[in-house]
Order: sequence, then C-alpha cells, then structure tokens
Amino acid sequence: MLPFRWRPAHFLRDRRGIAATEFAMIAPFMLVAFFGTVEFCSAVAIDRKVTLIARTLSDLTSQQTPPSITVNWATIADSDLQNIFTASISIMASYDATPTQASITEVYVDKNGKATVQWSKSAVIAAGATQATLTASTTPLTPGNDVSNIVASEILVPQTYVIFSQVSYKYVPTIGYVLKTGVNMKDNSYTRPRQSACIVYNNVPNVSTNGGNCPQS
Repeated sequence: MLPFRWRPAHFLRDRRGIAATEFAMIAPFMLVAFFGTVEFCSAVAIDRKVTLIARTLSDLTSQQTPPSITVNWATIADSDLQNIFTASISIMASYDATPTQASITEVYVDKNGKATVQWSKSAVIAAGATQATLTASTTPLTPGNDVSNIVASEILVPQTYVIFSQVSYKYVPTIGYVLKTGVNMKDNSYTRPRQSACIVYNNVPNVSTNGGNCPQS
C-alpha cells in the first residue's frame, strides 16, 4: 500500500510549485513589457531631443548680428556654424550623438512665393568627438535649388529669408528586444533672421550688388 503522500487524491490536492509554474508562464510577457517600456521611453526622449536640436540650430543661426547699424544683413562663418552644430552633442547628452545628421539652410522666398536655397551646410558627429564636422549639403539643398515643396507653405512669405534646419537621428536601442531594426526620427525648424533681413555665408547672398542690402526680387 502506497504511503499517504503518494495517493492520487493527495497528489491532486497538492499545490506546491504552482507559483513557480505561474511565474514561468507570465515571465516572458513581463520581460517583453518591461524592455518594450524602456525602449519606448528612450525613443520618446530622443525624439524630443531631435526636435530641440532642430530648433536650436535655426534659432542660433538666426541670431547673428549685423556688422553695423547701417546695414540690414549679418554674416556667419564656418567656425560659427561648427559651434552651432556642436551644440547637438550637449543636447543629446546621456545618449550617443553619433547618429545625428543635421543641416542648416538659408532660403529666399521671391515675390512669386518660390523658395530657393541661398546656402546650405551640413554636419556629422564622429564617435567620441567633442565637435561636429562640417560637410557640404547635397540635393535638394544645393544652392539655387527650388525647395518650395519642402518648406512649410505657411513660411513662404514673399521677399523674405528663412533659416531652415533639418535633423535626423536613427535610434537603435541597446537591448533591441522590441525595436530590433531601430527607428528613424526627423524634425525641421524654421526661423526668420532676428536682427537682420538675411544671413550672409561666403558672400551669399551677395549684398554688394544690391547697394549693401539683402537682395529682394
């Protein structure tokens, strides 16, 4: 005769180990929820930083001051642009800034509402770098190109200049449990020159051919 503890009826009433069984069933779902939440929160945080970088680039560029009170234009140099782009590293602090791709472009909207690139500069951030590296912007941001279909329609005010910044960032989570392939995040920002009518870079636009003023036609 079997001991009491091995009787079938007693076995059916035995609840030992049920918690471990339930945990084994629930654990995978808990892990997916946990890592998914971590990745989602990080993605949201970086998305906000991308927006902040775009706004910072256009805002700082638009704040260039004229060389005197008698002219309506201001100038910007490569060193200024490099410092402005480098601000991205501080903004992206606590996250890797290397995937950041950014550009700053000045656009002129003529009397017919056509937006044309005056000048454009891009930058990349190398791994571990403390400064951004300037690069030439490519199509469609090449000087002379019509970007009316890219610039927001409400910005196309005739005979005005606009500073247009674009930022992109590919977020690839460290864990990669849910967002395995990463997410491309992008944002644009528009700012009109604050203290002048236009911002001159490498003599573009050429103010000397317009009586010392920003060309408007």
